[in-house]
Parts: sequence; structure tokens; C-alpha cells
Amino acid sequence: MKQLLVEVDDDIAASLEHVAPARSRRRSEFIRMAIRKALWEEQERATAEAYRRQPDSSSDAYLDPKAWEPKRKKQGRST
Repeated sequence: MKQLLVEVDDDIAASLEHVAPARSRRRSEFIRMAIRKALWEEQERATAEAYRRQPDSSSDAYLDPKAWEPKRKKQGRST
């Protein structure tokens, strides 16, 4: 894993100490999860913005239902 050094102000440090105390060893995981969440939200924001700029049209959403139906086996005649 890569280590990062991040400086935070006193208010953020106090809030962090309250929800993920350093002595509990949960702080690093809390920060990793917060970063993952922030990155996911940024990706979602960028995707939503792309759809606002260029929305899908009905022609873009064409679907051939046959492509999703399982192929049926031909049944032979029994003798």
C-alpha cells in the first residue's frame, strides 16, 4: 500500500478522533472508506453530467429481445 501524509485542521482532527480514535486502529480504514466514497461520488457526478450534456435517445436504447432469449433445442421425434 502507498502511504499518504495528509494535514487536517483542528476541527477535522477532533471530529475524526471522535468517530475513529487513533488508539482503536480503525482510523486508517475509516479514512480509506471515506476516500473510496468520495471517489465513487465524483465518478457518479461525472457520469450524470455526461448524460446531462448528451442524453440517451430512444434510438440509442434499441434492444433486440431475441438476443436475450435462450436458444431452444430442436426436439427430435421419438420412435
